[in-house]
Amino acid sequence: MKTFKVFDAHSDILADVTDKRMKGKKNILRNYHIGRLQKGNVNGILLAVWIDPPYVNNPTKRMMDILAATCEEIGDMKDCAAVAENAQDIRNIQASGKLAIVLGMEGLSGLKGNVDVLSMLYRLGIRHAMLTWNEENEFATGVKSPNKERGVTKIGFEALTKMENLGILIDTSHANEKTFWDIYEKTTKPFIASHSNVYNICNTERNLKDDQIKAIAERKGVIGMNSWAGFIDKQKPCVEKLADHIDYITDLVGIDYISFGFDFCDFLNSDAMSFSKNGNGATPGLEDASKIPNLINILIKRGYKSEDIEKIAYKNIMRVLEDVLN
Repeated sequence: MKTFKVFDAHSDILADVTDKRMKGKKNILRNYHIGRLQKGNVNGILLAVWIDPPYVNNPTKRMMDILAATCEEIGDMKDCAAVAENAQDIRNIQASGKLAIVLGMEGLSGLKGNVDVLSMLYRLGIRHAMLTWNEENEFATGVKSPNKERGVTKIGFEALTKMENLGILIDTSHANEKTFWDIYEKTTKPFIASHSNVYNICNTERNLKDDQIKAIAERKGVIGMNSWAGFIDKQKPCVEKLADHIDYITDLVGIDYISFGFDFCDFLNSDAMSFSKNGNGATPGLEDASKIPNLINILIKRGYKSEDIEKIAYKNIMRVLEDVLN
């Protein structure tokens, strides 16, 4: 059976890298993650700086700790991975047999409203950002805010303009609906929802309604299919049901706007997972990166052509990165 290479558009591995390095360990990617990624044929990944729940009251310190740990880790991982700053970098790194990493920000709470920090992050290699995680912050409003009428703020719009000018990919996952539509109306380049599924199949606030899916497609962005159990099915999540989300988007807007953003949580500790009611977001059959072929095999059985699977697995997100990254 044909092997399909994969680009995973969302991972919180940097949280694990930071926690382990702070305990004195090194070579975290190689020793704890690269094996599963290789089994899943992942040769491109977006690693996000996520302010996990134990640190939400001091996001700037956590952001700096993660960035520092990431810079240290980059020195350790030279034999198996490298950071890419544009699409050509990704191709070159992959051609050398290594994992291509794009660095991103899962929310900007650590900036404390200072838009100019985006320029510093860009120089550090950041090429992707969400305005918020679940929270309401100085820039915009996440899905857990009770204020449904609050969207992107004045400085949030300034941040969006700077991100587009710099060449930072804008991501709407975790944004509430008002923030989503503010981003749609005030930006011009393709944007993505890196790890969100279909609301009409699983009606959680983190999933996308049909008009949002159509808006992303109109702007030539992508939606990354999320393996988190509660975003697939509230009763009995499984790999087959995640494939149903792919079928739905394909029928609604076409194959060109689907990608993978698995958001695997197998390596996160209990503190990081404290925001989840049951503490476990794993879907049976798709528990970690090594199980990605299970989803691809289902798509094959459902009659998806090789060229369609290639688009979902990596070509669609690569098209967006080509369009957005300077």
